[in-house]
Amino acid sequence: MIEKWIEEVKGSAEPGELGMMLVHNGVVRATSKEGKPVKAMRLSYDAALLAAAVSEAKKRDGIVEVRVWINEGDLKIGDDIMYVLVAGRFRTDVLPVLQELLSKVKGEVVHEEEVLP
Repeated sequence: MIEKWIEEVKGSAEPGELGMMLVHNGVVRATSKEGKPVKAMRLSYDAALLAAAVSEAKKRDGIVEVRVWINEGDLKIGDDIMYVLVAGRFRTDVLPVLQELLSKVKGEVVHEEEVLP
């Protein structure tokens, strides 16, 4: 999926506007943030909030494209949680947008429930 996104963005962006793409790939860990063992994860998200967050990120100066995929349902250790791609003009445009979008998605859009052994 990521390679396809990259090729699509390269093919549709104005060459003078595309200088950097950053990709985030979240993965289910075997331990919680507190260091406790985790057996699995249940994940859901609000599609309307996600669409609004992506739309807002795309409006930022220097941003060419933003894409997000979230894996909803029962996930096992090692499964992909989400992919996020932010493409834009310069590192100084792209990095803050990726960080802000990830914070918004993790804090407001996604509901994660760790399944303990």
